[in-house]
Amino acid sequence: MFSTPERLAARTPKDGVGRFEFLELLVKEFKTTKSTEAKEQVLANLANFAYDPVNYQFLRKLSVIDIFLDQLGESNKTLRQYALGGLCNLALDRENKSYILHCGGVNKIALFLNNSDEDTVLSAITTLMFLVNPQSKKEIKKPDTLKSILEHSRNENKRISNLANIFLQDYCTSEEINAVLLMEEIQNIPVPGPSTSQT
Repeated sequence: MFSTPERLAARTPKDGVGRFEFLELLVKEFKTTKSTEAKEQVLANLANFAYDPVNYQFLRKLSVIDIFLDQLGESNKTLRQYALGGLCNLALDRENKSYILHCGGVNKIALFLNNSDEDTVLSAITTLMFLVNPQSKKEIKKPDTLKSILEHSRNENKRISNLANIFLQDYCTSEEINAVLLMEEIQNIPVPGPSTSQT
């Protein structure tokens, strides 16, 4: 259940640590710890806190969106998954969306459409859906991205295929889809080899 700043203030002990201070401690621990396990746990906590809109202003102030975006490029699979989940939780908010788009988030997130992990693919598609606005549509619906989503729409995994089909139905025109299908057909046409006949 989402909280309000008033409810948080009422539930915080007079001498206790407030929500912002707690998040600040998490960010500090993430940046200073040498333990991979601790990093993963802290990032998971930050991703969970990103689910509640009352935390958005704190997370922006602490540059947590930058942390999530940076972790998308890490070699550690778990860190990448938590970072993507955190961005997915934040992306519906207009201010967060604008910042993610400004920082090149679309290209970073679209790379995860070809991931082998089910939850990662679901998070990537969902996050791209949340990031769609009149300004970002063209960038999000690039041919390569639409090709990946079309492929997922035929996936045997119903969770993935259903979500991919929702993306195509809600955000794409039939012309855009047909253009990608035509591109697929052209790529699948066998190219004749050099002629070996002698004259």
